[in-house]
Amino acid sequence: MTELAVPELSLVVLIGASGSGKSTFARRHFLPTQVLSSDVCRGLVSDDENDQAATADAFAVLQFIAATRLRAGKLTVVDATSVRKEDRASLVQLARDHDVLPVAIVFDVPEGVCLERNATRTDRQLDRSVIARQRADLRRGLSGLGREGFRKVHRLGSVDEVESAVISYERAYNDLRSETGPFDVVGDVHGCRAELEQLLGRLGYTVTRDEQGRAVDAVPLAGRRAVFLGDLVDRGPDSPGVLRLVMGMVRAGHALCVPGNHEDKLVKALRGRDVQVTHGLETTLAQLAEESEEFRADVADFCHGLVSHYVLDGGALVVAHAGLTEELQGRASGRVRSFALYGDTTGETDEFGLPVRYPWAQDYRGRAMVLYGHTPVPEPEWVNNTMCLDTGCVFGGRLTALRYPERELVDVPAERTWYEPARPFPTDAEPAPERPAEVLDVADVLGKRTVETRLSGRVTVREENAAAAIEVMSRFALAPQQLAYLPPTMSPVATSAREDLLEHPAEAFSYYRGEGVAEVVCQEKHMGSRAVALVRRADATGDPGRPVGERGALYTRTGRAFLGAELTTAFLARLATAVTDAGVFDELDSDWVLLDGELLPWSVKAGDLVRDQYASVGAAARGALPVAVDVLTRAAGRGLDVGALLDRQRTRAADAQAFTDAYRRYCWPTDGLTGTAFAAFQLLGAAGRTFADRPHAWHLSIADRLAAADPELLRSTASHVLDVTDPAAEQAATEWWTALTADGGEGMVVKPAGNLTRGRRGVVQPGLKVRGREYLRLVYGPDYTAPANLVRLRERNLGRKRGLALREYALGLEGLERLARGEPMWRVHECVFAVLALESEPVDPRL
Repeated sequence: MTELAVPELSLVVLIGASGSGKSTFARRHFLPTQVLSSDVCRGLVSDDENDQAATADAFAVLQFIAATRLRAGKLTVVDATSVRKEDRASLVQLARDHDVLPVAIVFDVPEGVCLERNATRTDRQLDRSVIARQRADLRRGLSGLGREGFRKVHRLGSVDEVESAVISYERAYNDLRSETGPFDVVGDVHGCRAELEQLLGRLGYTVTRDEQGRAVDAVPLAGRRAVFLGDLVDRGPDSPGVLRLVMGMVRAGHALCVPGNHEDKLVKALRGRDVQVTHGLETTLAQLAEESEEFRADVADFCHGLVSHYVLDGGALVVAHAGLTEELQGRASGRVRSFALYGDTTGETDEFGLPVRYPWAQDYRGRAMVLYGHTPVPEPEWVNNTMCLDTGCVFGGRLTALRYPERELVDVPAERTWYEPARPFPTDAEPAPERPAEVLDVADVLGKRTVETRLSGRVTVREENAAAAIEVMSRFALAPQQLAYLPPTMSPVATSAREDLLEHPAEAFSYYRGEGVAEVVCQEKHMGSRAVALVRRADATGDPGRPVGERGALYTRTGRAFLGAELTTAFLARLATAVTDAGVFDELDSDWVLLDGELLPWSVKAGDLVRDQYASVGAAARGALPVAVDVLTRAAGRGLDVGALLDRQRTRAADAQAFTDAYRRYCWPTDGLTGTAFAAFQLLGAAGRTFADRPHAWHLSIADRLAAADPELLRSTASHVLDVTDPAAEQAATEWWTALTADGGEGMVVKPAGNLTRGRRGVVQPGLKVRGREYLRLVYGPDYTAPANLVRLRERNLGRKRGLALREYALGLEGLERLARGEPMWRVHECVFAVLALESEPVDPRL
């Protein structure tokens, strides 16, 4: 058996003459989607796989598909003869362009085998001279494949070797996604051994020393691991001591380490390469001269073997000395290593003769957190989910580490300034130039996008939905900085089988019981419009995360303002007073809170809709139907057979009156804030915190405290808790719903009592709305209760609506969690925008 090792992400080039067995081998060992055949591509462009005139176009198609796959991180196999160096050159370049390794599998089988197989082919016959020429080209270039750029070359020299070959896949050296931490990521040390030992002590590591008292290891707290970001050496007082400690930690499994540009130069110097002995390298070489030859060789081997960067924790964390853009993460090429070691420079130098570096972090939009060093900063700060941890210890600053995933910074001060930098190191007295303020870029949201959520993985936003959302967001919504959250759509309960009802609580209870969720809470559904209120303490001085505004914001499910500016200010002032009086600001130690609720009455938001769509229908029906009933009644009195038609018109008139009564219950006069009310039912977030893990009883208790503080403006939300495995409790809750809806009340929402809950099939619906019989007239029309209409409506499909509700729920929570972690505004807005975009999904709006 011949084992052929292939990197998981690579471009595999099958090389061999026609008839050597490449296509059969490809079918046996690779997925059909992984293999790109030149013959198939020739057929795609000409309808004839043997049309040699179409070869140029066929290879253009093949290279385009291969480039698309490699860009997406997919293993790609090219099945073509590729026996000439010039044919292979374009494929090697393709691999380099996408920072993957090119691998050659050579089918060097005897010429007679190729001729014999060619003779049995029915689709085409090649002249013997063609195969002889291909074999000659193959043999001529066989020894130079490594020099051409192929990182692995597998030669199969016989039919038996081809038949016995098996493919094994190698994970990239930088692929440590299975390592989940927790980690302690340490910035540039630059020979500051004493500060490193002190920092490790603060992180909870126990330093181990050899018989000479030198630190040779540091044992972490259980489960933790250190990660060093490179530049261990140069400029500082004890580079050998730092190397001895870090090398011991790495070999003991207590640490990981990536190389810095200073290690790169040190290896070259130790191996006799021509390098400039500057920027502290001369100090390290002098210090290493006092060490043994064996230690110097060990250092050279250790630093040479360091991997350019690591992808950790399932892809959530990337560590590289100078950082790494998203498209380079997990890849392997000279370009990747160069960026990881030196960053991206503009090609210019500053007044100190140092390269001007491109601020890649300001444009970073990747999913992974990137921790790096290389360019010293006075204070670590988050920039688009990246952070530089080089705080200039060797220049008299500090040595800094970040605890991951806790995001806690730990640092120790430098004992002294060990090295005067070429460029003055910024201090508190000389602040570093501020990065440009965070701004949104339309490229962050337009086009087809996927948003990574903790709750539901990747959520896809289609291009056409994003285009619709940008129209709403740019023309009608509040400023994005004020929109920290948009509420998700809510799925209705499954359709009831009862003759006279479309929705009933029994189906909601059955759903949660089926998911293994026993305790649920039923919440009154207010006769208003879904609203989100961001409210700040009257004397707030801090920045409430990304939401900004003088007093806060009050907005609809699509991010539009509910009230005019003056009335909004008055509303938020009273709400802030109520939150203060209820002690919520103090309890949460926050200057702001984000509340989910309903603004009443419905006519505050939907006054025009009520007048144009509902009142007009009701008025027309009330004007026409009584006249029709009167005419038919007189006709019946004259003995005409109009009984069935009269009954129908009487029913329609009664339905029209019920329809009118239904919408009138949701409308009442308001004067400023008089008559207006806000019913909160959930506390979404506060400074540095979210509350999806708190049971609904806690949220409702907060709402009750707010209502007690200002009963004229704020309302409580009535609720009923039950165990869905108890038939008596279920009956009591059903009777409660019946009473709520008897007079036209909208109904209730049934939720897991524990709030965010996973059931037997994953995350369960956060709520199911169970609407009343009379309220549904506003949704489906005055005469929806007619038996024929109910039969038709029972066929409504809820699957898409339920899927949409869960995706929007996951996006909403993801945005809140990003806000709580202090992530950049564009990261929060990405989730908010995605919820708005999903509202354009083709889902029945009546559901």
